[in-house]
Amino acid sequence: MLSSAYRAQCEAEEARHTPDRDAGNRRLALLALALGTFAIGTGEFGSNGIIQLFAADLDISLPQATYAVTAYAVGVMIGSPVITIMAARANRKKLLLALILLFLAGNLLSALSANFGMLLAARFVTGTVQGAYFGAGAVVAAYVYGPGKGGRAFATVMAGLTIATIVGSPLGTFVGQQAGWQALYVVVTAIGLLAGAAILFWVPSTTALDGGPIAQELGALRRPMVWVIMVVAALGISSIFAVYTFIGPYITDAARAGESLIPVALAVFGVGMAVGNQAGGRLADRYAHRGLVLGYGSVLLFLVAIATAGEMTWLLMPALFGVGATMMLAIPTIQVLLTTYAPEAPTLMGALNLASLNLANALGAVGGSITLAAGLGTLSTAWAGLVLTVAGLLVFAVTVPRVAPPRPVQATAAAA
Repeated sequence: MLSSAYRAQCEAEEARHTPDRDAGNRRLALLALALGTFAIGTGEFGSNGIIQLFAADLDISLPQATYAVTAYAVGVMIGSPVITIMAARANRKKLLLALILLFLAGNLLSALSANFGMLLAARFVTGTVQGAYFGAGAVVAAYVYGPGKGGRAFATVMAGLTIATIVGSPLGTFVGQQAGWQALYVVVTAIGLLAGAAILFWVPSTTALDGGPIAQELGALRRPMVWVIMVVAALGISSIFAVYTFIGPYITDAARAGESLIPVALAVFGVGMAVGNQAGGRLADRYAHRGLVLGYGSVLLFLVAIATAGEMTWLLMPALFGVGATMMLAIPTIQVLLTTYAPEAPTLMGALNLASLNLANALGAVGGSITLAAGLGTLSTAWAGLVLTVAGLLVFAVTVPRVAPPRPVQATAAAA
């Protein structure tokens, strides 16, 4: 429960958050948040696009190279909740700026990595930023949008990441192919600098963005359904990464096309993510579970298509679009579910959502690596994703629809 003083502060600030707030300032604030997630997404997904490049340069196998993806994911899972809890009382704008500085340091270390061990450490450090940034960004976006639009707010923060899959990751992959894989991280650092400047000047400075007591954030961790939803997210969303991590090998090894087609395939996947993200934000605000059920159920068809006939480029491309679109339908719903069960800790719920998604990243990459190491073929990684998503859908079916949020939790949602 929120303290009466903190609730009064939030209500006073909300009263000043009126519809006549300058629309241009709102758009600039949202653009600043999305630019930050664009930088984060370009670094994260761009790393998948250059995995073959640094594997060859650092003289490691492709399955070993996926450990760089896993290191980033572990950084998110461990670092983001810890940072969020430690910074529970911090103003969200100041927290975002501090996170951008850590992000810049991690990417510079990535660019300077002379061996695989150093790259692993650099990717871990960079990953610690992601969940905390998305959590704080979702709180700022919710403030800008106003009450009742949590799904759209989170979708707005996610929009920068999805655009990164369309533009940033393919462009970063191309830059890596032309100038060396380290060049990707130099470009990402530059984008991060722009995002930091945009947040500094465009995100509003207001006490409504101050955090609550640390005990309030920690209290949310005692809610069993928070952990259940994280498991549902980690298992279900892993099919994105069981596919996306291996798009390069899909193109060159399975479809036997030139590597110049890899950035195109990455962009096609990204367009699917962007379409699904926008639809998912609206579904999350209107329906309790529909976005998640539609997303998890529909993606299975596209995974089967890739696993059985992905060597045909004309089928592989629309299937990649489909995987991106259907999985992104679910992610805003996951965020709304988390904040429904723990509305007093919205920043931590945003961080835990991203931690779950990066556990999905690790599960997808590891699952795909297992099928590759077993000699099941390049396209077999899609089967790994299918198994994990089915598991997530089953966990959801036997838990979430059967457990309603306690009434006192719902009552405090507006105050949060």
